[in-house]
Amino acid sequence: MKFMIVGKANAETEAGALPSQEVVDNMHAYNESLAKAGVLLAAEGLYPSSQGAQIAYSGGKSTVIDGPFAEAKELIAGFWLIQVKSREEAIEWALRVPVPPGHEGIGLDVWRVFDASDVPDDSLPAEERAREEALRERLGVDQPDA
Repeated sequence: MKFMIVGKANAETEAGALPSQEVVDNMHAYNESLAKAGVLLAAEGLYPSSQGAQIAYSGGKSTVIDGPFAEAKELIAGFWLIQVKSREEAIEWALRVPVPPGHEGIGLDVWRVFDASDVPDDSLPAEERAREEALRERLGVDQPDA
């Protein structure tokens, strides 16, 4: 099962402030522990929302809304993508994320990532499943366990 651990933004991350060396070291150690356990698929920090955009849809048309976005507490500052055996294991890993100063009360989200293996074999036509597998292979993505 794949899960995304989502780190929330705060005023500092939205201002583009870089973390202290201590925070960087703690995050590297955490990422190393995920990698050593063989569960880490990706881990990235995000630029502030001022460098992003949102796409809104209405009446079949799309509108681009440039950042920054109003509520920092609803934004994300980074994420980890992990592959583990259960929701409980994902939560155990999330509980180990080092909390930087100033993030008390902000928290993390743990979301299960929908995977092609979640679709029963008999509900997806063979050619569609083959196309999905070919795309994953081309992208270098591990095939999900059936």
